[in-house]
Amino acid sequence: MPEGEPERHDELLAQGRRLEIATIGWNLVEVFVTIGLGVAASSLALIAFGLDSLIEVFASVVVIRYIAHHHAERQAVRALRLIAVAFGVLGIYLLSASSYDLVRAGVADSSPLGIAYLAVAASAMFVLAYKKRALARATRSEPLAAEANMTFLDGCLASSILIALAANALWGIWWADPAAALLVALFCFREAFTNWSQSGSDTVGQLA
Repeated sequence: MPEGEPERHDELLAQGRRLEIATIGWNLVEVFVTIGLGVAASSLALIAFGLDSLIEVFASVVVIRYIAHHHAERQAVRALRLIAVAFGVLGIYLLSASSYDLVRAGVADSSPLGIAYLAVAASAMFVLAYKKRALARATRSEPLAAEANMTFLDGCLASSILIALAANALWGIWWADPAAALLVALFCFREAFTNWSQSGSDTVGQLA
């Protein structure tokens, strides 16, 4: 690398680490807030989003380990596969629970606080994803780019669940809540497949 480039590269990776720490902090709050609001309103979609946030915390920890240990390929493969299994198990649970709610026509209460929180959460996730993608391009970091995509999808999920909760609150569309939980389940299966596939990629553990 040209003179001064290694220092700049390390500085950018340090920024990436700080972003991941911020993501972990946000998601930990999200776990308790959304699950608590979900239990109070009997909203499977809010509970599902909180459980998904717990796995996002694990994913951010994986990326921090990537940054701290540039050549920890074996640990990276194991961690990605654990994330894949966690997403798969959550997906199976949500698929079963949302299907049961749809069959029995389970109605969730409206949750204005849940709607307000999801609006803030979606905005925060989109901002974090944008910053992570910029750093991933600058550092040519495959792990950070993958986690940035996950953060962006998390924002999309928050937006989708927000719309479902609003539809239930405004128009009494009872099936919107379990349908949103079903959407999270499909997202979980997609992430399980993606992470497991990535664990077998030649670029796992690669940090330029």
